[in-house]
Amino acid sequence: MRAMRIVTVVGNRPQFVKAAAVSRPLRARHDEVLIHTGQHHDDALSAVFFRELDLPAPDHELRLGGGSNLAQTARMIAELEGLVVAAREQGPVDALLVYGDTNTTLAGALVAADLGIPIAHVEAGMRSFDRRMPEERNRVVTDHLSQLLLVPTPTATRNLEREGLADLAVDVGDVMTDVTLAVHPRARERAGEWLAERDLTPGGYLLATTHRAGNVDTADRLALLVDVLVAAASPERPLVLPLHPRTAARLREHGEDDRLRGAPGVRIVDSAGPLDFATLLVGAEAVLTDSGGVQKEAYLAGVRCVTLRDTTEWGETVQTGWNTLVDLNAEAAVQALAVPLPAGRPEVFGDGRAGERVVQALERAFG
Repeated sequence: MRAMRIVTVVGNRPQFVKAAAVSRPLRARHDEVLIHTGQHHDDALSAVFFRELDLPAPDHELRLGGGSNLAQTARMIAELEGLVVAAREQGPVDALLVYGDTNTTLAGALVAADLGIPIAHVEAGMRSFDRRMPEERNRVVTDHLSQLLLVPTPTATRNLEREGLADLAVDVGDVMTDVTLAVHPRARERAGEWLAERDLTPGGYLLATTHRAGNVDTADRLALLVDVLVAAASPERPLVLPLHPRTAARLREHGEDDRLRGAPGVRIVDSAGPLDFATLLVGAEAVLTDSGGVQKEAYLAGVRCVTLRDTTEWGETVQTGWNTLVDLNAEAAVQALAVPLPAGRPEVFGDGRAGERVVQALERAFG
């Protein structure tokens, strides 16, 4: 097997987690050029993940966060084109590897397609079937531009079959599972003391995360979101909210910051790194979130999830009874928190060896 040269493009927290599962086995046998677009560029959402997950430092780090989806994607395309062209001038590039559904993913795929470089898409085939979401548009376009579709679940494979892309699909399992299965035992070991230092009791609090544009960017949706969080929280069962920078800015902009911070039982904390977040998650009674990745992390941790959306790309979590979609309905969210959990939790997201299977698929396709 000859050594390949792969350009990997990442830009946000979930992608750092996924890349941590792939970059190590990839670099053991091949060359990787790692580009970080800076879609998340502050320490809480970027550098701390590279440190705690032992992800190799990026070869190129940009600062392209902020702005509208279109403006951000346009800036990424312009910057990535130059970097990928420069990488190719230093030697042949066998493929460009992207993850998930972000503007970074779409920008990387468009650049590679224009330059004639094969695209490999990790977490291909996921569908919420909601084209209002930029994430849905990003992943659909990326799948249809790609030459290798690395799918995490049989559901993703069936989605691609319906779109005529089955011949490009390889079921490798979920790369995020690899990292989660490694991090969660560490989180459980430290949870008792770590939580006690923050006046939290295992199983005695809720965890919340929110950042989706559809939930925070408009005043009416943001007000409904705050209604949900306030209704779920109480002094007896506090709600811990690691505050995403995007959400913090919108709370101030739309005049909801004081209402949320003043609600009984709401505890707003800084954005958490991967180990601290995992510790909060494994100790929580339940998590309320609009994040796709957190839905899956909660399932793997055995924690109830209440999703603040009306669609999900991770339907398995709903079908097994561990996740409930409530959109921004405060009454439905409170009711979902009281529903008994199922007795079983099937293994639907892989066995923790997806990263190695990604590398093997790249070798078969491009080596």
